[in-house]
Amino acid sequence: MTELATPQRPKRPEFRNINAFTDLPAYRLPLAGIVSILHRVSGAIMFILLPFILWMFDASVSSEISFARFKSAFNVGMLGLPGVLWKLAALALIWAYLHHAIAGLRHLVMDTNHAAVSKEFGKSSAIFTLAVSIGLTLVLGAKLFGLY
Repeated sequence: MTELATPQRPKRPEFRNINAFTDLPAYRLPLAGIVSILHRVSGAIMFILLPFILWMFDASVSSEISFARFKSAFNVGMLGLPGVLWKLAALALIWAYLHHAIAGLRHLVMDTNHAAVSKEFGKSSAIFTLAVSIGLTLVLGAKLFGLY
């Protein structure tokens, strides 16, 4: 008696859980992925520091007295924190805004131009985004800290 031959199904791929301590450090995220993650981080920083942004705007345009307090917060300090920490918070906002704007333009170009969605464009636009946002942040940070 002959048995009917059943066709063999291809094996399904095996998935395993990853160990965050051993597998993740060995994984190299492409530069475009890092810029994409930083785009989200910069948006979160701007959202979290929104009360600080509103205070800065209000204090700078309300009156001459409030503007003097605004300037002294960055020079001397306020609420028990030195002025350098307030300047660093402002510098974080400057970077977040610049990076978020430039990375957003990068995403708009990729969304509107299907030819731009390639590995080469992703890498070159990620380098451009990082270079411009960090370069402008350094220039504006130098102005913020009084280097020129």
